Amino acid sequence: MKVKPFIILAISLTAAHRSAGQKAAGDTVLKGSTIEVIQSYKPVVKKAPKPDWLPQLPPADTARPAMTFDVPQQTLYYSYTSSPLRPLALGKDSLVVPFPNYIKAGAGNLSTLYLDAGIGGLRGADYQLPIHLHHLSQKGSIKGQQTSLSGLEAEGFYKKGKNDLHSAFSVERNQYYYYGYNHAQHDYANDSIKQTFTGVHLEADAARVLNLGGRNIVFHPEIEGNIYAARYNTTETGLGIKAPFSYRVDSALELMVALNASFTRLKTPYMTDGNNLVGLYPGLALHTGKVTGHGILGFAAGKDGNVFVLPDIQAHYNIAGTALRLSGGWQASVRRNTYEQLTMENPYIVNAYTVKQTRRDEIFANLAGAAGAHITYTARVSWWNFNALPVYLNHAGAAADSKQFDLLYNDVSAFSLRGGARYTETDKWSAGATAEFYNYYQGTLAHVWHEPTFRLRADLSVTPLKDLTIMAYGSVTAGMYAVNAAGQAVTLQPNTDIGINGEYRLISRLTAFLQVDNLLNSKYERWLGYQAYGINIYGGLRLKF
Repeated sequence: MKVKPFIILAISLTAAHRSAGQKAAGDTVLKGSTIEVIQSYKPVVKKAPKPDWLPQLPPADTARPAMTFDVPQQTLYYSYTSSPLRPLALGKDSLVVPFPNYIKAGAGNLSTLYLDAGIGGLRGADYQLPIHLHHLSQKGSIKGQQTSLSGLEAEGFYKKGKNDLHSAFSVERNQYYYYGYNHAQHDYANDSIKQTFTGVHLEADAARVLNLGGRNIVFHPEIEGNIYAARYNTTETGLGIKAPFSYRVDSALELMVALNASFTRLKTPYMTDGNNLVGLYPGLALHTGKVTGHGILGFAAGKDGNVFVLPDIQAHYNIAGTALRLSGGWQASVRRNTYEQLTMENPYIVNAYTVKQTRRDEIFANLAGAAGAHITYTARVSWWNFNALPVYLNHAGAAADSKQFDLLYNDVSAFSLRGGARYTETDKWSAGATAEFYNYYQGTLAHVWHEPTFRLRADLSVTPLKDLTIMAYGSVTAGMYAVNAAGQAVTLQPNTDIGINGEYRLISRLTAFLQVDNLLNSKYERWLGYQAYGINIYGGLRLKF
């Protein structure tokens, strides 16, 4: 018979108590009996613990991709340079480029010889080693009107884990002639007016990502050295060191600091001078939903005991519901005006000049946006202040030959307006234009000599056929002041240059090209006395392998 469990338990305890009492009294043995305990059992499955789901953002990506920007060459005077190879950020991929190497060669009027070659096949899963070689030489109808521009650039990229290593080597040799004199009054031998600039640059840098408390610190040290030599016993040597750090506090805040140092020494038969700049640049960057920006306050010690406080404060705001982006800020910087920097702008300057460093301040407001899927545009208004802005003044007077330029410094302010727009129709055609206007005032010199106040450039690219690409450009540079032989200030005629070039793919490996520059055959002068070559036509072939 089945009974409830607690009744059976009570009977069992009572029997055990009596048995214990009887044993203690007289060791009486209890007769054997069997007690059957029956309990009804219901199986129960234990519930698994329910996970606690909490919405969380993914960890912030603090890796900094290496990005490069190919800025179109500004045609200010009549010379051509090839765009260097700029590989994108190195990554491990299995993509095989069909023809990673090329050689492009051509010839034309003006005794033009053109060579452009690139080697991009030296690469592996962790490294790249692109090499670029270029040469362009031309000769005009005026005695001494000739140039020869040559160079070799090589870069190395190596990526291993969180380490990005990069090195670069370049050597250049650019030859010019001082032909901008009155040929009716002077007759110079070609060798006496020849100038050759030779530069060797070596650079190495490494990007290292360190993890601290689950957040990344990016350390990107860089060191570079260079030697730049010219005729007439002119040599400039330089050493530069950069040590920037950045620390991502969270997805919205990043802390930064950089220590930069540049040392340069220029030696000529007339002078020996140092040109150093050492600075510390702490700052922070904000990355919020609609507003981004950064604030940096730099402190730099420069030449002649000058100390610079250099703010760099920028903010960007994306207007909700539109494709507009507003920006504004204050940027200050120092340019050291090395001999290499100056001769890259004007190769006809004298090698004896006073070395000063230029402080530049810009307060700006910028608007960028898009209209539809094809049009992008930008507009910028700025106020500038220049302390010791370098300007170039030609030698003037009846006895002067005017073939070289003196370097002067101008403390001047300016307002500027800049704008641009571009229309792009997928891969069919694209057209764009940019313009900028400067109004200089309150300068310590009569004019900002040989500095344009207006620039306009437009370009057009069309692909009418699958294998044919045609590109055209036009540029106008105006508002440049110089001094004529009578010692009077004059305005140079606007520089107008129009050109067109095209490439047609004959087969997969072989392309034919033709380039025509200065279609108007204009004899404009970027620097007084130095006429442009005139119309220039050259063409050739490009072989990919």
